Amino acid sequence: MKKDGNNAVVIQRQYYTETAVRYEQMHEHEGSGNTENFDFIIAMLRMLQVKTVLDVGTASGRSLPSLKSAIPELFVCGIEPVRALLDQAVVRGNTASGAVVQGSGDALPFADKSFDGVCEFAILHHVAHPGTVVGEMLRVAKKAVILSDSNRFGQGPMLLRFVKLFLYKTHLWGAFNYLRTSGKGYQITEGDGLAYSYSVYDSYDQIARWADRVIIIPADSSKSVSWLHPLLTSGTVILCAIRHRSES
Repeated sequence: MKKDGNNAVVIQRQYYTETAVRYEQMHEHEGSGNTENFDFIIAMLRMLQVKTVLDVGTASGRSLPSLKSAIPELFVCGIEPVRALLDQAVVRGNTASGAVVQGSGDALPFADKSFDGVCEFAILHHVAHPGTVVGEMLRVAKKAVILSDSNRFGQGPMLLRFVKLFLYKTHLWGAFNYLRTSGKGYQITEGDGLAYSYSVYDSYDQIARWADRVIIIPADSSKSVSWLHPLLTSGTVILCAIRHRSES
């Protein structure tokens, strides 16, 4: 299992190395690429008076100039494991807006509560153990953790969405996904590389234990047509976890 996991990491990082030059064009609509979604995130950062932000899985650092432009006094930092993408951050001038560090989200090289806010834009569905990355994000955050990522329960025909939710709630999803992916746990596509079936809701309980308040909104253009929105109606979701407690 560990060997398979290592192979998956190699495959994914090789994909990003090979597509680094085209990364921003290929993924311009993911994560923070949508204007309305980005405006919401900026509003949350301003409301919480966030002064420092870490972008986990920053890739080419494309979010750094936008964050800095929206909140000029903000200190922004990105962390990314793929060297080729960090090289693109330099080539594109994104490092002029913030620092970039080579490192992995499952072992952030920062002390506890190093940043007011920690965010990720569409990277958790690319890791085998998103809970580990989320745990690290919670560890280094003081005020807020923001996830902008996929939601499997809001994808596909409506009947399939209910089936996926049922399998997840009855703890059968793991076995189903194992069979669906022929034991790999992931799928590979030309446009997204190696990806796992993930929902921001998978991380909800973990985040709720840390946060004093959790806000979830749809990140696509889906219309609110039921009280199950956005759980079963939005294929991508933004989760904002807020912590008001002051702890030493």
